[in-house]
Amino acid sequence: MECTAPCAVCGRPPPSGYRDGDADAFDRLAPAPFRSRPGLPLSSARGLVRVERGSKRVRAYLGGAVVADTLAPLLVWEAPYYPTYYFPAVDVHAELVDEGAAPSHSPSRGEASVLTVRAGARSVPEAAQRYERSPIAELAGTVRIAWDAMDAWFEEDEEVYTHPRDPYSRVDILASSRRVRVRIDDVWVADSTSPRMLFETGLPPRYYLPKTHVRMDLLERSDVVTHCPYKGRAETWDVRLGDAVHEALAWCYPAPLPESQKIAGLLAFYNEKLDIEIDGVMQDRPSTKFG
Repeated sequence: MECTAPCAVCGRPPPSGYRDGDADAFDRLAPAPFRSRPGLPLSSARGLVRVERGSKRVRAYLGGAVVADTLAPLLVWEAPYYPTYYFPAVDVHAELVDEGAAPSHSPSRGEASVLTVRAGARSVPEAAQRYERSPIAELAGTVRIAWDAMDAWFEEDEEVYTHPRDPYSRVDILASSRRVRVRIDDVWVADSTSPRMLFETGLPPRYYLPKTHVRMDLLERSDVVTHCPYKGRAETWDVRLGDAVHEALAWCYPAPLPESQKIAGLLAFYNEKLDIEIDGVMQDRPSTKFG
């Protein structure tokens, strides 16, 4: 899943090997369609940071009140995998209060004042960064709102979870008749000839299987619930083999977002943590932060 634990992939922090301002790492780690493409708005300062003007209406809410509402968001790739929203200062409607927090400094973006956000009856310290000036011209006069500090985010009128959608990420879900078997330790826990194969930009393929093809007697629902901006809300499952419990090895989207309806109610397993065989060929375990 690819976005938090199961969206198991997205919600991803900067990957290992990336440092703010490291142009080579950015180009090395970014998904291929995203690397140094000519003709796209791009800024750099002591490293490569991609900045693009968005065309969606973007809103952030706190305490039932609008913190920011813009028709001209900036998408800023501070790290290769997904963007962050920056707002023109004139489109920030919440009160931003300087309570003496130390300024934030980035080698590429420069220095920003760190401010408390007050909206509705809520107050969140250090939830905003305001760039009066920046080595990246497009960022001067903008405000960065911390995603997790807000109660809700909307692109147009649809709520978005985990992080902004990346316009360069693509998710393809394909029906297949290939035989997929899943093994944990020496126990086969799933066997299906009707998987849905999910391919997401920059991530290993995921194999979604009907529950009737899974040893559900070995699975136990976990309390962990995650969200993905492309797929929606996911439930996670532990696998119990005798006295051993393998936590959060599988996940399921009971009611995914419309664009991911093909995986509704199906189970996927972390390729990184167990063995997956396809048409009799054991697959290599991918190396990701979930391994």
